[in-house]
Amino acid sequence: MEFWYALVELLPFEWAQPGQMYFMKHALLAVLVVTPLFGILSTMVVHSRMSFFSDALGHSAFTGMAIGALCGFHEPTWAAVVFAMLFALLFNLVKRRSALASDTVIGVFSSTAVALGIFLSTLNGRSFTRFNALLVGDILSVEPAKVGVLAMILALIVLLWAVSFNQLMLSAVHPALADSRGVQVFWQETVFSVAIAVVVTLSMTWVGLLVINSLLVLPAAAARNAARNMRQYHLLSLLGAVLAGIAGLMTSYYVGGSAGAAITLYLAVWFALTFFLRKK
Repeated sequence: MEFWYALVELLPFEWAQPGQMYFMKHALLAVLVVTPLFGILSTMVVHSRMSFFSDALGHSAFTGMAIGALCGFHEPTWAAVVFAMLFALLFNLVKRRSALASDTVIGVFSSTAVALGIFLSTLNGRSFTRFNALLVGDILSVEPAKVGVLAMILALIVLLWAVSFNQLMLSAVHPALADSRGVQVFWQETVFSVAIAVVVTLSMTWVGLLVINSLLVLPAAAARNAARNMRQYHLLSLLGAVLAGIAGLMTSYYVGGSAGAAITLYLAVWFALTFFLRKK
């Protein structure tokens, strides 16, 4: 972290001065790690029409937090990660074996996860208010250890993209054609779903459950308005997410308010601009 602190101290902000406001320095590092993850994953979420699935994963992560707290875990986030991964695996299995439409399966899983989470969190008369922080999030409470975990996940996602981008894209566009070409569609979808589950769960406490789905939809939706080819599509999604993340964090620091909500609002403005300028 000392190298990161030295880099941040070059910035012309009062919080970047040596020995001051380490929470902002950690938050900026978290934004620079999390937003590229959302920017990359967003392209597949939008392309695969899985925006509601990412929302359902957030609900499952909340249920995992409730399970972890009920079991007395010191760090319930890891229980939430495991539960979200199991949720993603089970969802893909049911979707594969069922004739139901994807949105129907997502609705079943999402509503079940929400109900289970609320039931467990209020069991024996417990108060639900202790989980209120998950709804809004607080990126200023980020821990360097979790940023390091997300940095490793970012490296793995980039490696996955480099190795199997064509297979992932073909599976998203035309699963039957991908099957006929020997692509293991189920495992491609499963790996992708698990990656979303881990990212959503680990960043939920920073961004907020209420807006986390927008970070998996808006970057690629805006990029799709402006991009003319696949390379531009991914590049604009990545850049849009990173720039909105930095702007949202700065806005949150100087005027107050939720950083997750501020990032989402900047992404919404970015989407509106690309929508009105898409023909030009």
